[in-house]
Amino acid sequence: MHLIHELEALQAERGHLEKDDLRELAERLSVPLYRLQELVSFYPHFRTTAPAPITVSVCRDMSCHLAGADGLADHLRAALSDQAEVEIAEASCLGCCERAPGIRINGVPVRAADLAAVVEVIRGGGPKRELKPHRAWKTDPYGDAEGAYEGVRMALAQDDPGEAAVRLIGELEKSGLRGMGGAGFPTGLKWKLVRAEAATPKYVVCNADESEPGTFKDRVILEDLPYLVIEGMMLAGLAIGASRGIIYLRHEYEEARACLEEEIARARDIGWLGPDILGSGFDFDVEVFISPGGYILGEETALLEALEDRRGEPRNKPPFPGQKGLYGLPTLMNNVETFAHAAAIAAEGADWWMGRGVNGCAGLKFVAVSGHVEKPGVYEIPMGTTVAELIEIAGGVSGGRALKAFAPGGASSHFLPPDRIETPVDFAALAEAGSMMGSGALVVVAEGTPLLPLATNIVRFFRNESCGKCVPCRDGTEKATGLLERAVSTGEPVDMQVIEKLNLLLTETSICGLGYVALNPLLSVARHWPEEVPGATGNGGAT
Repeated sequence: MHLIHELEALQAERGHLEKDDLRELAERLSVPLYRLQELVSFYPHFRTTAPAPITVSVCRDMSCHLAGADGLADHLRAALSDQAEVEIAEASCLGCCERAPGIRINGVPVRAADLAAVVEVIRGGGPKRELKPHRAWKTDPYGDAEGAYEGVRMALAQDDPGEAAVRLIGELEKSGLRGMGGAGFPTGLKWKLVRAEAATPKYVVCNADESEPGTFKDRVILEDLPYLVIEGMMLAGLAIGASRGIIYLRHEYEEARACLEEEIARARDIGWLGPDILGSGFDFDVEVFISPGGYILGEETALLEALEDRRGEPRNKPPFPGQKGLYGLPTLMNNVETFAHAAAIAAEGADWWMGRGVNGCAGLKFVAVSGHVEKPGVYEIPMGTTVAELIEIAGGVSGGRALKAFAPGGASSHFLPPDRIETPVDFAALAEAGSMMGSGALVVVAEGTPLLPLATNIVRFFRNESCGKCVPCRDGTEKATGLLERAVSTGEPVDMQVIEKLNLLLTETSICGLGYVALNPLLSVARHWPEEVPGATGNGGAT
């Protein structure tokens, strides 16, 4: 029994969750009413009031801020004041940053040139879902779903399943593949550690809850290469001794959900998922779990809490999920891109992967590019491609403007100045330059853009998305946001001594990474562009 599944189904049927509905559900499931109420009150996807026939969500975060989203929701309300059946609300990042400013109407993303075009779409009853053509990707060794799962076939063809697992892990270790969700932990080592755990059963979890502003690469991978992600999970199951996989998917990704569920059904029909695959004795199946919302759910232990029908608040570590994860049992968790690359390496070999990089780097990298570029989107590049080359691939800085700043790893990464544009897209190189690979999202900022309002926008996002479990994070991000909002509105100096103390407090006391990174954007702006932050000295310090 999954309480969150039951709540999702009830809301899908009724549109919202009324008190009487919750009481009836509690009685039917034989659970205390408070168990349902604690979930409904925590997760933003659940609503207790009836929605309007047309609901409009307007993104307010990083990439959309750069595209002029500030005040857009208010403008839409004014333009549609005669439409009682329309509900307009601001929302955290919607995962469609290439369409910035991001707008979803009844869950469907809209690409509109201007306010008048959006109003016209809404008055017309909303957009229709579009089937987009799938792109070809270099990391895909098959070209389409028909030839997929060859890596699994080769592994199962070996006489000894243990030897197959060792070979898989060895190829991953040789390739040097690292986790592409932000932490960058060596993938082969993670699989080896979970395999060594004695407790059973074990689980494979795909973290597809990318919710950081500027980040949407995993959504595109799921839409175009669902079979590769599923194959990567199957290989992980074979390697660690697991028979169940779970894809934890953010609820906004309806298009990706449809692609996943279609491929899962196809794979089951032809015998690639289920019991005794290819007569090998290997059992493995996959299910999709829809997240009830919240950036914090991208943190691995908060995600596990949600899978266990609790509020998504991070756990203390250690123990790590590989030791005691889902239901207290060993759990291998990687993100979408990591599983896709693992499948490619299993099919083509570590040497093939290592030859894909440039400038001394190995492998391929999916990067979501947004902000002030002519052609925002997801690009697959050789690891080691420079930021300058990637911006050029994306059409250059929009409007022919000069580059002012860039965040190479999404909202949580430090902004870097133009003199670091030749930095390779690589874990070590970006760290040496003063930032990080992060969520795999390059956000480009053109000359003429005020950076303090942008940094304030990002810190406000982290304030809004803090789960509140850690008091320093909850109150510290609130304090920092207040200081920045006053500076933006009044021009008064930012008390950088307070900001630095808050940053130290957050980094030393927060359970999860949100507290570690919440003030990164502001600190980097103060360091590299002190003239834009009243009170800054240029070294991140105070005057």
